[in-house]
Amino acid sequence: MSSIVDVLSNLANQTGFASLDWKNYGVDSILTTVLNHKHLGNGSIILCHNGAKYTAKALPQLIDGLKEKGFDFVKISELIYSKDYEMYTEGRQHKINSSDKEPDNSNSTTA
Repeated sequence: MSSIVDVLSNLANQTGFASLDWKNYGVDSILTTVLNHKHLGNGSIILCHNGAKYTAKALPQLIDGLKEKGFDFVKISELIYSKDYEMYTEGRQHKINSSDKEPDNSNSTTA
């Protein structure tokens, strides 16, 4: 049986990207990695680690930077559609058998 950590980690890998905060390169590295990431978009899940050296210090600036880009924060349960949707390989969701290829997660992200 998978732990909640395993499930969330797999979900983040499918629908988002890692902040690389665990590499301990510093606050600026975390901010640059996340705020300029090519896959940052509606519905992104950004993986951060609570034990990384600079994550806590980077979070206020990271949150402000994402909000400045127009993103909101939502619970994962509000972000992921489980019924009648599947994932593209880059992690975006689309409705099965529909011309509506992506759900409207307008400016939503979670960290």
